[in-house]
Amino acid sequence: MRRALTVLATFAAAATITVTIPAGPAFAINEVECRAGENFLKIWSHMSGRDRVRCFANRGKMNFGGWWVDRISTGNNDLIYSDNNGDSVRINRWTDISYPNRPPKVDAIEIL
Repeated sequence: MRRALTVLATFAAAATITVTIPAGPAFAINEVECRAGENFLKIWSHMSGRDRVRCFANRGKMNFGGWWVDRISTGNNDLIYSDNNGDSVRINRWTDISYPNRPPKVDAIEIL
């Protein structure tokens, strides 16, 4: 009986520690407010007569919805984008690139 109580107390303590101590940080790419002076990934794009500028932070991958990309400023982020042709294009951090004549149609972006 005493041994069973000891084992039960051990499991209860382990369960309490597991529930109360958070796991390591979880990161996922997310859209953030574009602010001057920040080093976020910033993408200027257009589709169906609409223009938009979006900023992103944190490592991860997300769907970009097939928007045509006019300009990318990577800030302090390394980026891979997947275009509509199935190609993956890497752009290193601190790069600002424009596509004035033949913009890529981007399906997904990934911050490394």
